[in-house]
Amino acid sequence: MNTRRTTFIAGVSLVALVAAGCGDDEATTDEATVETPSPTTETTTDDMQTPVPAPGMAGAFQVPGEPGDDDSALTYDEVAVPVGSVVTVDSEEEDGRTTITLDATGLAPDRDFGVHVHTQPCGMQPSDSGPHYQNDLDPAATPEAPSTDPAYANPQNEIWLDVTTDDAGNAQASTTVEWEFRDDEANSVVLHAQHTMTEPGEAGMAGDRLACIDADF
Repeated sequence: MNTRRTTFIAGVSLVALVAAGCGDDEATTDEATVETPSPTTETTTDDMQTPVPAPGMAGAFQVPGEPGDDDSALTYDEVAVPVGSVVTVDSEEEDGRTTITLDATGLAPDRDFGVHVHTQPCGMQPSDSGPHYQNDLDPAATPEAPSTDPAYANPQNEIWLDVTTDDAGNAQASTTVEWEFRDDEANSVVLHAQHTMTEPGEAGMAGDRLACIDADF
């Protein structure tokens, strides 16, 4: 029974162990996502060694283009996702299933966020992170018109981690899907401006991309 676990962290901390932010206009939100605290039990590989996050997964949220040691965690809206806020994304794959857990602190309080896994790394522009990752690709989708068909844009075929922060700006969410990521096709986690919509023609949309975290699932 093989288990692979990777953790990505984004934000500011005294120990600089923080990583990745999210992006802009396209979205998906999670009606099926269960908001639960992030697991604290560490998962190990078959040889009982704890997996080490890939290089470049730790850094502080920063504004695109500003000098810094790491640009893998970017905020495009400092009001909603302040520099100094922290987002941790934990990914575990086991027996053909994938569990993604998100833990956020210091975001704007008492507001909704749509959160999805996207195909491309974060960039200077919110749109650089590309469309949502889909297990079964929508054949009608194009780069100019991403999938909005509920048959494909749904929380079973994509990763949706919608959250609502508390009055301190904290939130948790977790989702499990019955598949594993294809290699090199899921590269970021994006925070959007609202919870994900589900109706035909707008399914998967969640408003502007507010922040982006580079991830190597």
